[in-house]
Amino acid sequence: MSKILIRGAKVLGGEPQDVLIDGSVIEAVGTGLSQEGAEVVDAAGKVLLPGLVDLHTHLREPGREDSETVLTGTRAAASGGYTAVFAMANTFPVADTAGVVEQVYRLGQQHGYCDVQPIGAVTVGLEGRKLAELGAMHESAAGVTVFSDDGKCVDDAVIMRRALEYVKAFGGVVAQHAQEPRLTEGAQMNEGVVSAELGLGGWPAVAEESIIARDVLLAEHVGSRVHICHLSTAGSVEIVRWAKSRGIDVTAEVTPHHLLLTDELVRSYNPVYKVNPPLRTQRDVLALREALADGTIDIVATDHAPHPHEDKDCEWAAAAMGMVGLETALSVVQETMVDTGLLDWAGVAERMSSKPAEIGQAKGHGRPVSAGEPANLMLVDTEYRGSVDPEGFASRSRNTPYEGRELPGRVTHTWLRGKATLVDGKLT
Repeated sequence: MSKILIRGAKVLGGEPQDVLIDGSVIEAVGTGLSQEGAEVVDAAGKVLLPGLVDLHTHLREPGREDSETVLTGTRAAASGGYTAVFAMANTFPVADTAGVVEQVYRLGQQHGYCDVQPIGAVTVGLEGRKLAELGAMHESAAGVTVFSDDGKCVDDAVIMRRALEYVKAFGGVVAQHAQEPRLTEGAQMNEGVVSAELGLGGWPAVAEESIIARDVLLAEHVGSRVHICHLSTAGSVEIVRWAKSRGIDVTAEVTPHHLLLTDELVRSYNPVYKVNPPLRTQRDVLALREALADGTIDIVATDHAPHPHEDKDCEWAAAAMGMVGLETALSVVQETMVDTGLLDWAGVAERMSSKPAEIGQAKGHGRPVSAGEPANLMLVDTEYRGSVDPEGFASRSRNTPYEGRELPGRVTHTWLRGKATLVDGKLT
């Protein structure tokens, strides 16, 4: 097995140190390290973090390989510094059986750019009427621990309660897409001043907040774990903060785009800004940043949602909802959280690596950068600034809201168990 010496990296943003990788593990961390025959990576001025973990990725395979595949999605992940992603269940067929989740899991193993942990559907066909084979998916080779009908809300309170009770048996978690369907019929964007001026159907904040309130109470009632996907409103923050103060076992995520973009962008009628949940107001954006900083929101998750050109290059009402995010996530977090002083790089590592790995039980990921730990690592050049060019993306889709926008930071290297997947910004 080869040895790699990363020289002079700012580990978690701290003082420069050397990191020696021997095979798949970190052999030593310190200053003045040397190793004859080791491949040397000059990391002067760059920040070294544990490999990022995304708890919310859409890889589309099986069924929508025109949007993304496990191969292209994991290549995009490696480009963004990720060593593990959790693949959502809204594929075709839906990942609601052991057979489908094992297929996705084995495709991840086969391609090798990052670990792929399938998320199982909560209900059969994402239809919200009957629990899926939760136990069988957990017992499968994929070892599913996270279950979600993301893209749809588990709006039936009885079904949600039963799911929360079921996953308790093996320490699983239900990840809820909080959207009360009756309150969002025909919704096209955030309900507010902009939607009124544009005449587009509004998506009220209460449609998200009411489901979160119900589900944290259900989790408390049955003594189970609930995770809130892509939290997007200031009111949702307050509900999660209250729930945590009561000791309810709830975690929550925010997407990079909800940390940066607002519903004012919808005035362009550009469908690249159409997303579920919708872009909210500047007040919501600032509340989300503060909540991520103080730990009310636990993690950043991309909700990487690739779509082919024809599904976005159309009129607003007909366009699909979603944005790609794996390759720009860290840059957006740097701009909104690090460069603003709300988080340091150790805080970024916690919210984008160690905590999502803990929630999803991703073994070997999110570990400290220290001797004896798996060599799942990434380097970022934090001084870099450049405009986003989707033509250079590894993802099969190009539906980014940041095209032409200048963002800070560039991931230069990613290592999965000591094997380079990205070197000098290029996939191996």
